[in-house]
Amino acid sequence: MMIGSPALPYSAAIAGVLILLALIGAIDVLGRDSVYIRGLPQWAWFLVVVALPGVGLLAWLTIGRRRRRRPRPTTSDRVIEAFPEYDRKGRFVPADPVADAAFLRQCRERAEQQRRTAEIERRRRGFDAG
Repeated sequence: MMIGSPALPYSAAIAGVLILLALIGAIDVLGRDSVYIRGLPQWAWFLVVVALPGVGLLAWLTIGRRRRRRPRPTTSDRVIEAFPEYDRKGRFVPADPVADAAFLRQCRERAEQQRRTAEIERRRRGFDAG
């Protein structure tokens, strides 16, 4: 006589598929930048996907993932175009783009001044050693 039910191998396969779906969903949620997540915070989506593997993953794929490649353009796009080195996903969007542009210009000028000073110091040390 066999112990167990005849559906036992199938239930193990279903459990394995659900665990795999939860793992894939958790990796997708955790690997996505928060700019591209909608509906709930990232940690909440993680809990939904892990707690409800099939339904949670389906909800994540239909509701939680942002379909766009890039976030919507904002008023600070002019600032980003003027200072491409500060262009990155999830960047703080300033309330006053003009003040932000002035601040970034000041940062760039200070960095260039520091580079010039370092180059002068490097040359001075080279002449002193030689």
